[in-house]
Amino acid sequence: MQLEDYRIYRGGAYVRYGDAKVGLLTHGLNYGTGCFEGIRGYWNADRKQLYFFRLLEHFQRLEQSAKLLLITLPATSAELCEHTVQLARLNDLRQDVYVRPLAFKAAEEVGVRLHNVRDDFAIIMVPHKSYFDGMQGLRTCISSWKRVDDNAAPARAKLTGIYVNSAIAKTEAVSNGFDEAILLTNDGHVAEGSAENLFMVRHGAVITPPVTDAILEGITRSTLIHLCRVELGMQVIERSVDRSELYGADEIFLSGTAVGVGPVIEVDRRPIGSGKIGKVAGALQRLYDEITRGDEPRYRHWLTPAFSAEAAAAAAPQKVAAS
Repeated sequence: MQLEDYRIYRGGAYVRYGDAKVGLLTHGLNYGTGCFEGIRGYWNADRKQLYFFRLLEHFQRLEQSAKLLLITLPATSAELCEHTVQLARLNDLRQDVYVRPLAFKAAEEVGVRLHNVRDDFAIIMVPHKSYFDGMQGLRTCISSWKRVDDNAAPARAKLTGIYVNSAIAKTEAVSNGFDEAILLTNDGHVAEGSAENLFMVRHGAVITPPVTDAILEGITRSTLIHLCRVELGMQVIERSVDRSELYGADEIFLSGTAVGVGPVIEVDRRPIGSGKIGKVAGALQRLYDEITRGDEPRYRHWLTPAFSAEAAAAAAPQKVAAS
């Protein structure tokens, strides 16, 4: 199927992606006044099932991001989950998918503000290709660009405009021969990757920057914190991290919806640990894959199936707009 033929949810109906247009003066395009989520759906070929991972939590976070921009979402988080399931069924997507809910200021006019500007909202679902080859390990560098400050443009929310910060850092890193950038806060503490949270292992403990150090409050991050504590029996410490600590870490790994668990094997051309994927990151990769694909029964409560009878009943029938 071509991209323009996928059904998306917009304006209370399911329409063709190719028919969903925005004008060149759209406020969100010109001023970055939008917010979004990234949600993964994982295909289990044996079960013939598509599982959305922590779907409700993603829409609840989107609601918090929208509040910062004075955007009102058109439905509750639970209702948006139903629309997401329905999109998978309408598009018959039986493969890994990426879901992009997007809320933005839609007025086609000049003027920087948040008040008295019309809102718009859409959910787009497309087949997913992994950002990284997680089995190879990532070569990273400390970016010359600082992470945006909470009092300027809060990184804890997924606001479209602040991702220029990520884009600049990412391209700088790739241009210099690395896979990914690690950004520091304005006071020099480690924040996160261009679009991933960061963990390191030192002296038998897992350490990750706190949510007050200019990071996104990651859903995958919270998942890995739980798994490290409950499944691996490790101490997890949330505290500020100095740049120099990274060089002496036993392991470093990144986390995020798109990347899952991304082991780091090098920072600033210095090998991390043995220079290979570490035991903790490797264990988390395997466990995360089992959980997200529905092969670990204890964590099925984190999954929303798309094609089960229960999912079909939950997704209320909706009008499909004519092509």
